[in-house]
Amino acid sequence: MKYCADCGSSLENGKCPNCSKLTVENQTNDNGSFGWGVLGFFFPLIGLILFILWKDVKPKSSKSSGIGALIGVILYIILVILAVLFFIFVGTRVNPMVEYV
Repeated sequence: MKYCADCGSSLENGKCPNCSKLTVENQTNDNGSFGWGVLGFFFPLIGLILFILWKDVKPKSSKSSGIGALIGVILYIILVILAVLFFIFVGTRVNPMVEYV
């Protein structure tokens, strides 16, 4: 019979009924790699979905993809604002009195 390393209770189906911890055999690989952040940056919707799905199962990878998605969305908003301001200022500098042939 196997016992929980944290509280000492006997395990049922690889899970502790007392503290709800998973055993080493059932834990997933959660290294929070940089790749999940890059994926979230370039595809923010996918990063948000992974963040929501993994927040309890893989917290490090979830945080990485969520931060990447957040940075991607913020950068996109900043670029849109800068593009609008650029076209507003460039559009006002064009001389409307000049006829183009």
